[in-house]
Amino acid sequence: MNIVIIDYGAGNVKSVQFAIERLGYSAICSNDAAVIQAADKIIFPGVGEASSAMLEIKKYGLDEIIPKLNQPVLGICLGMQLMCRFTEENDTKCLNIFPINVLKFSNDLKVPQISWNTLMNLKPPLFRNVPEDSFVYYVHSYYVPLNEYTIATTNYGLSYAAAIHRENFYACQFHPEKSSAIGEQILKNFIELN
Repeated sequence: MNIVIIDYGAGNVKSVQFAIERLGYSAICSNDAAVIQAADKIIFPGVGEASSAMLEIKKYGLDEIIPKLNQPVLGICLGMQLMCRFTEENDTKCLNIFPINVLKFSNDLKVPQISWNTLMNLKPPLFRNVPEDSFVYYVHSYYVPLNEYTIATTNYGLSYAAAIHRENFYACQFHPEKSSAIGEQILKNFIELN
C-alpha cells in the first residue's frame, strides 16, 4: 500500500504519519507531483490560513494536480476547506473539487472552535464501524455548510458538514489523527477503501 501525505508546508504531516503508522501502515510525505500521482491513497492535511496555504499549493503546481487525482484522497481540516470552491478566509479561491463556499462562524460564537464535538448522520464507507455521536477533535474558525456531499454533520451554533464525499474525494473538518480510537477507525476505513 503506497500512502502519500501531501506536504506543502501548511499541514500537520508528522502527526498524520504517526497515526497511520499506529495502524500498521507506512506513509511518505511529499510535494512531488509524480510521487503523489503514483500513490494508492493520498491524504491532504492542512493547518493555518487558507490564502497562504493556496500560495504554497500553487508554488508546487499542486493546484493543477490535486483536482485531477483518480485515487482516494482524504482532506483534513484546512485541507477539506481548500478542496471547496472558495473560502471567506481572506476571500480565497480554492481547488473547486467541491462546488461549495466555506463560511466564517458568526461573531457571537467563540472562534476558533477548539474542542471535542460529536459526529452525527454518519454514512459509510468512511464512517463504517463508527457509532453515532462519537467525539472527534476540531480546531477551526470557518466551516463548510450542509450540502449534497455531506456524509457527517456536527453542531457548533449551527449544524454544518463534519465530512463530505464526492467521487474519489473525501474530506473531514475534524482531525482524525488527534481523535483517539474513533479517528483511527476513520483513517483505517479510508486506507482500506477499494
